[in-house]
Amino acid sequence: MRPCAFAIPGDHRQKTGGFIYQRRLLEELQASGRPVTHVRVPAEAAAAEQDAALRAEVAEVLEALPPDQPLILDGLLFAAMETAQLARLRCPVVAMLHHPMGMEQGLAPDLSRQLLAQEIANIRHAEAVVVTSPHTRQTYIGLGADPDRITVALPGYDGPRDLTGVEAGPRILSVGLLARRKGHDVLIRALARIADLDWSAQIVGKSFDAVVEAELRALIAGTGLADRVSLAGELPDAALAQAYREARLFALATRYEGYGMALAEALCHGLPIVTCAGGAVPDTVGQGALLAPPDDPETFAEHLRHLLSDDAARAELARRARAEGRALPRWSDTAAIMGRVLDGI
Repeated sequence: MRPCAFAIPGDHRQKTGGFIYQRRLLEELQASGRPVTHVRVPAEAAAAEQDAALRAEVAEVLEALPPDQPLILDGLLFAAMETAQLARLRCPVVAMLHHPMGMEQGLAPDLSRQLLAQEIANIRHAEAVVVTSPHTRQTYIGLGADPDRITVALPGYDGPRDLTGVEAGPRILSVGLLARRKGHDVLIRALARIADLDWSAQIVGKSFDAVVEAELRALIAGTGLADRVSLAGELPDAALAQAYREARLFALATRYEGYGMALAEALCHGLPIVTCAGGAVPDTVGQGALLAPPDDPETFAEHLRHLLSDDAARAELARRARAEGRALPRWSDTAAIMGRVLDGI
């Protein structure tokens, strides 16, 4: 098999969807016998705005790679690179993209437009592009990317499926980074509308933005839900798996997802899901979820109330979720798709 390199910014063991995807893809490529070198670059190389010294440091690492060795570039790193810097690389580049950096929540309009233009210009210098969902593929095509060069490699899930739940009461589980895009504020406002029902809620996810975390804690206190809604932070793998098994519902009021790996994990655990029709979410959840529009706590609350109050409806949605989960790929399938892309260069 042809040797290749995989450049990932910062600690690739972080437990967020993008980093989990990169780490598991790297591990599975190596497990398949493919000689893949993990190229480490500073975490700051994924930032939208960088100084000249950092760009020079990254360039020195990447420009030293052999010209006959394909290089997989993490999506954030790829999007943040200046086009001229990318064009100087001697090796063929495979862009591994989750969603356009310029579409991230909270960016100034000028910066958003600059990043989108830069990423599309960068794609013209890539030998191939791999994305995590059909929706993301269509997004890049809509921005002007060549559809013939874009391959979809859905995230895998290697955990057990069809486990029997050990439900610990009417617990609602949400899993997602404490970032504005994840819509935890919408979830909390929806929960406040069903305070008359019996439930508790656990939001699992590491802090990403201190301002967002402070806002969420203030919102929980302000809605009188401090004894019912917990921000659990990041959990170890075993504890997270247990949280899925003990939940009655999974709820994520996300504003946008390029795929939604936590949603896929909920499907594999057979959990009925309430989420939002943002980005790739409808494709990811299939028939296993009730969908609300993004930023609509009223509709989100109605869906939660329906599933908490109607045992038959909840059981039917759980059956559909479990069926969707059975059909999802494993990480070896994801790596096989990337392997075919690499062999085609």
